[in-house]
Amino acid sequence: MTLTIGDKAPDFSIPSDGGKTVSLSDYKGRFLVLYFYPKDDTPGCTKEAIGFSENKVAFNKLGADILGISKDTTAKHDKFIAKHDLTVALGSDEDGKVIEDYGVWVEKNMYGKKYMGIERATYLIGPDGAILEIWRKVRVKVHVETVLDTLKQHAAA
Repeated sequence: MTLTIGDKAPDFSIPSDGGKTVSLSDYKGRFLVLYFYPKDDTPGCTKEAIGFSENKVAFNKLGADILGISKDTTAKHDKFIAKHDLTVALGSDEDGKVIEDYGVWVEKNMYGKKYMGIERATYLIGPDGAILEIWRKVRVKVHVETVLDTLKQHAAA
């Protein structure tokens, strides 16, 4: 299933860092920056998580929360958060259901070897639960700023 702008975001309820559970319904009435990433503590994923953490206050001022999801365990998430002083919530989708629902479990190709993995992607979900923006095959370098600029436009509308 391919999600498009305007679709209702698929519901979820998964374990998250700190022994909590996080659900899409927790963000009702607020914007949600939902980002999917391959693996804790790898260079691109670390840079992305730090970028979102450094800009969390700016996102919050615009009525947005941030949630990152990977297949890593909550224990790995807790270590990742502690190691890099992250302030964003991280959800653990070990069975891959949420990753599948959002269409980010894809075939990848590295050095000619094909394998299945998580596509780095971000969804901006509106206060009503509808998908407002989708970024696929994210390039980390300017991604956080791009998402923040787009959120500003939606928040002002």
